[in-house]
Amino acid sequence: MFTGIIEKTAKIINISPKRIIIENVFDELRNGESISVDGVCLTLTYFDKKEIFFDISPHTYSVTRFKYLKNGEIVNLERALKVGDRLDGHIVTGHIDEVGIVYDIKREDDFYFFIFEVSDTNLLVEKGSVCINGISLTCYDISKKKFKVSVIPHTYNNTNLKNLSRNSKVNIEFDIIAKYLKKNSSSRITLDFLKQNGFV
Repeated sequence: MFTGIIEKTAKIINISPKRIIIENVFDELRNGESISVDGVCLTLTYFDKKEIFFDISPHTYSVTRFKYLKNGEIVNLERALKVGDRLDGHIVTGHIDEVGIVYDIKREDDFYFFIFEVSDTNLLVEKGSVCINGISLTCYDISKKKFKVSVIPHTYNNTNLKNLSRNSKVNIEFDIIAKYLKKNSSSRITLDFLKQNGFV
């Protein structure tokens, strides 16, 4: 489980359909731990002082933006949440729902406004949470296939959002609560119930 608060960014040393090797920017690691790489939960299989290694399953490669990435590109990294840590973002599983597209980017002073396009926005709610490339963000101005997010200078400067442009591909994970609600639409736990009780 992750929070969507990016710890580090790092350069891809080598990527293939079966493995991704990234520069090691962490002081402490252990084999077998989960690390979010651009929002994708991967298992650390090996590391040394310079590089960290992850195996990629065929399914993961096919449903994420990994298939579009090249050597030298920058990815967002977050280690798994520890019990007792603050949940500063929102609950993120690291399981990508789809690859979205950057539809537009605008800047006002030091703030950036992104519009993303997805296949359907039925799992988004106004001022709810969405995870883009592993970053916990708040969505608004939701239409049938597009939504906006506002990005503060700190987030923009410390993630790979600054490397995106129009038509860039991004990993998108919709909020886990919304996904459970959709699957169990007959449940007495409704979106209104969650709003009234401060969950969304």
